[in-house]
Amino acid sequence: MLLGEQDRTRWDRALIEEAKAIVLRHRRHSPPGQYLLQAAINAVHADAATVQQTDWSQIVALYDQLLAVSPTPVVALNRAIAIGEMQGPAAALSLVNELDLGDYYPFHATRADLLRRLGRAGEAAAAYERAAALAPTKAEREFLRLGGRASR
Repeated sequence: MLLGEQDRTRWDRALIEEAKAIVLRHRRHSPPGQYLLQAAINAVHADAATVQQTDWSQIVALYDQLLAVSPTPVVALNRAIAIGEMQGPAAALSLVNELDLGDYYPFHATRADLLRRLGRAGEAAAAYERAAALAPTKAEREFLRLGGRASR
């Protein structure tokens, strides 16, 4: 299920608060490594009542730090997604198109979603199909073949 479609009222707030306390404690006593930064990103997501209320500028700043300590194309892809939430799909797509992740199905799924949001239906359909062809599970392939929309 996509993050934006999750019922956040069902999230375990006690576990989230425990995790946030751990992140804060470790951020004060050591330089942030990749796992601490990933946990901090998750904490920002967990703080928001909805996807729209997410502090995307803080997410991007954390991804900037994560990219500095773990400069991988997957981190860059996730950073681009966060930038897309702040600046729109065109900004994200220009960053995504610079990445070399040809066999990574989330790359193609991300491109497909951005293209769909830009109204480029034909290109989006091709990217969804490429993502589906690379997806490891039947459920993911079906989801992607439905254009990233769960059947209801």
